[in-house]
Amino acid sequence: MFCRESLSSLQTLSVAKSLSSLFPKQSALTSLISAGRRNKLPLPNLRRRCKVTASRSNIEQEGNIVKEPIKKIKVKGYITAQEEFLEGITWLRPLDEIADIRGRSLLVELISAQTDQRITVEDYAQRVWAEAPDEKYECEFEMPEDFGPVGAIKVQNQYHRQLFLKGMELELPGGSVTFTCESWVAPKSVDPTKRIFFSNKSYLPSETPEPLKKYRKEELETLQGKNREQVGEFTKFERIYDYDVYNDVGDPDNDPELARPVIGGLAHPYPRRCKTGRKPCETDPSSEQRYGGEFYVPRDEEFSTAKATSFKGKAVLAAIPSIFPQIESVLLDPQSPFPHFKAIQNLFEEGIQLPKNAGLLPLLPRIIKALGEAQDDILQFEAPVLIDRDRFSWLRDDEFARQTLAGLNPYSIQLVEEWPLKSKLDPAVYGDPTSLITWEIVEREVKGNMTVDEALKSKRLFVLDYHDLLLPYVNKVRELDNTTLYASRTLFFLSDDSTLRPVAIELTCPPNINKPQWKQVFTPGYDATSRWLWKLAKTHAVSHDAGYHQLISHWLRTHCCTEPYIIAANRQLSAMHPIYRLLHPHFRYTMEINSRARQSLVNGGGIIETCFWPGKYSLELSSAVYDKLWRFDMEGLPADLIRRGLAEEDETAEHGLRLRIPDYPFANDGLILWDAIKEWVTDYVKHYYPDEGLITSDEELQGWWSEVRNIGHGDKKDEPWWPVLKTQDDLIGVVTTIAWVASGHHAAVNFGQYGYGGYFPNRPTTTRIRMPVEEPTDEELKEFYESPEKVMLKTYPSQKQATLVMVTLDLLSTHSPDEEYIGEQPESTWANDPVIYAAFKKFKGRLEYLEGVIDERNVNITLKNRAGAGVVKYELLKPLSDHGVTGMGVPYSISI
Repeated sequence: MFCRESLSSLQTLSVAKSLSSLFPKQSALTSLISAGRRNKLPLPNLRRRCKVTASRSNIEQEGNIVKEPIKKIKVKGYITAQEEFLEGITWLRPLDEIADIRGRSLLVELISAQTDQRITVEDYAQRVWAEAPDEKYECEFEMPEDFGPVGAIKVQNQYHRQLFLKGMELELPGGSVTFTCESWVAPKSVDPTKRIFFSNKSYLPSETPEPLKKYRKEELETLQGKNREQVGEFTKFERIYDYDVYNDVGDPDNDPELARPVIGGLAHPYPRRCKTGRKPCETDPSSEQRYGGEFYVPRDEEFSTAKATSFKGKAVLAAIPSIFPQIESVLLDPQSPFPHFKAIQNLFEEGIQLPKNAGLLPLLPRIIKALGEAQDDILQFEAPVLIDRDRFSWLRDDEFARQTLAGLNPYSIQLVEEWPLKSKLDPAVYGDPTSLITWEIVEREVKGNMTVDEALKSKRLFVLDYHDLLLPYVNKVRELDNTTLYASRTLFFLSDDSTLRPVAIELTCPPNINKPQWKQVFTPGYDATSRWLWKLAKTHAVSHDAGYHQLISHWLRTHCCTEPYIIAANRQLSAMHPIYRLLHPHFRYTMEINSRARQSLVNGGGIIETCFWPGKYSLELSSAVYDKLWRFDMEGLPADLIRRGLAEEDETAEHGLRLRIPDYPFANDGLILWDAIKEWVTDYVKHYYPDEGLITSDEELQGWWSEVRNIGHGDKKDEPWWPVLKTQDDLIGVVTTIAWVASGHHAAVNFGQYGYGGYFPNRPTTTRIRMPVEEPTDEELKEFYESPEKVMLKTYPSQKQATLVMVTLDLLSTHSPDEEYIGEQPESTWANDPVIYAAFKKFKGRLEYLEGVIDERNVNITLKNRAGAGVVKYELLKPLSDHGVTGMGVPYSISI
């Protein structure tokens, strides 16, 4: 081991040689370090293991008084970190190797939780070991004996590159102290400020040790942007969390056709997104520029190194704009329909040839097949589970009905409580509000088993009702190219075996300047013509459900509405706050995936607008639903089921609810998951808040919830239904709801997307021509009677639309190899407290129980909505999963 004093000449030589590595030849020392990294060898330790700095001498003179030397103990610290993905090959590496050689990789300072510090205790951490992707660092401190417990550390990155700091273990005489960091630390050349990280012990604000209070406050002010000096667009190292409206989905500077209204505010109420600080557009100052590069999100909200490396989700989402033109270029006629159903089947059996140099194989390895060096690649989709189990199931009415309870969108089916069905829209604008679905029609389909009053009383009628939501958009959407739209109602009858039977679909067009209101009812029928009309009406109704699912059940209610909770939590809750630490795993990567969605999915001209029926009105439509229907107090599963009439409160029933449809797989499994989450949250909250006064006096907690209501969801701040945080039950309800939305709700509507939507005739995302009975021409009628299959194919999305959606759904349905599933592993801060760790173990046990229950239910053939010949098992709320497209697995957070 060398002392530092003996190394001055050697370091001078090493610096010169390392700088020469910027040219073709590397120095011997940098080569040694590089070889050590490749071969997982310990790195050279060329410094004396001693304290590096001291802020005052051990003996102080104050007048004639000489103090005794401060008694000190040696304390070792061990840090784990990761390089940024692919950054190790940049030209900065030789400069950083100099820091490694000098033993000055990271500067670490200890902060006492007991005494005000009059002496700085710090040391340089040296990189001593590397095994991709992890790197290990060591430091040794000379700490005064009376220093007290270490409550925080400050870290300054001496490298020229950012570093992902995973954590630090500090070995003290009384036991080790852990600091879980999980954060990117910018180099001091970019941000010279020392980053603060608190130990794994959680504190309410009122219980925070006095020496830590100022650091707690300063860190929150940094995240709020109060200490920001520069102006303009945010840079990632700033870590600023702030709010803005959705004014960056349009691109009027690039193309006037891509101008979009601001979503958020009085005209179009909406949750807020993360502010980026970009400049306003030149042609529309109310909109924000979309110039090249990634949209800002705070660095710690981006995908981890592992996720970016192994999943490539970030790369694929970023590459979507370039992927799709290449796929479109090989389609014979992108805007045309598929010529026959065999052509659709060929997407799974034969595939489409792609040029070898297209470069898509690394991005889409699941669906791009490499045939050989001399041959083109093949775009060949995996058969979705729906047609893999029964390729004709999508045609059947029972499967159509089953999917409202156990499919991709179990959030729309609702109980019929009034008859006749009637619109609440203004009849002067939209025409006769009364539905044409009469009881005579229903009686004919249910064989006259009961009267309308009996059916309503026995809760037998259910509906997918998109009538009032869609009717105001019908005329506007019909003005768009290559698409059409109706308002729809689909009525179902509940059979004794707990299955639904579709009995009628009503399609409606409002009046316009040229024609009166048009509407017609379609039933399953008993002859060829009526059966084909029923199939076509069902195609329109399912398309409406597919669009509602993507824009409302999925995007709005999970991704969009969760982002304000995350922004507010980072601005108002300290990283040492127990509620922040409880919610943090439910927030991972959501802001990143939302920013990607604004770039490629929900933006003007993006995937949603191109391939789904609302077109350029997509976000306007989701804003209308947010305005009329979204309520935080109805986002929890029990409240949602009661609101839709699918359950009623019953203290004697399991979960305290009695389901109207006993075999409702989403609700059956979801309520077990909901109860498990609520019990875990209850144990956690009551541990940290044993009495209500701690909740009302917690200024961080109250500030967080106030900001969620008044800013993040500020367009609804005056609604009377917002919960107020006064009691443990209030806080338990709020946190359970947020955790459920991020985990169970999102999993239920996301990870079955390819399984049910990958074969697009089952869930067409748009319809392109009208029903053949709506003011048809002679040619249209002739084509319908002579070739109804061709009419159906023309109704479906085009070849381009269908293929783009299939690629997107395959990506969005995929679990990454490093997916973090709910209850699988505890957060390190939870494991730090024995009471919380015991509660987590109980939570984990309940989730393991749920796994077994789901397996048992899926082989019980009396449960016809989840078991039977060719029936897709309902596994979307099964907590754990392998990576890939599995149709199961509940991650903690909205990470894709």
